[in-house]
Amino acid sequence: MKPLSNFVSLHPYFKVHPGKLEIFTTAFPGFISRTTSEEKNLFYEFTVNGDEVFCREAYTDAEGLLTHLDNIGPLLTEALKMADLIRFEVHGPAAELDRLRKPLAHLKPDWFVLEGERKSDE
Repeated sequence: MKPLSNFVSLHPYFKVHPGKLEIFTTAFPGFISRTTSEEKNLFYEFTVNGDEVFCREAYTDAEGLLTHLDNIGPLLTEALKMADLIRFEVHGPAAELDRLRKPLAHLKPDWFVLEGERKSDE
C-alpha cells in the first residue's frame, strides 16, 4: 500500500434548495481559492449530480482537516443557507479519526476506519 493511503478524507454531501443551484455553484471558486493556501490539503474539488453536490477533499492528517474547516467556516455558513448537509463522512486511519471525533461530533459524521493500515515504521 502506498503511504498516501493514510490520509484523512472528508465527504460532505449537500442537497441544494430548489432554484439555488446556480448561485450555490458560483461559490465554488471562493472555496477552492481559500483551500489552495492550506499546506496539508491533498485535493479539493466539487462534483454535481442534479441538485446534489459532493465536495471531494483530503488532508494529510486530522489537523489539516480541522484547519480547513476553520478556514472555510464563513463560506460554509453562507452555503448552508442554500443547501442542506445530507450526509457527512470522515475516512482515515483510526488514530486520526479519534482526534476528530470530539471536534466534529456536532456534525454527526459517519466514521470510516481505514482497514489494513500501513504501520508508520514500515
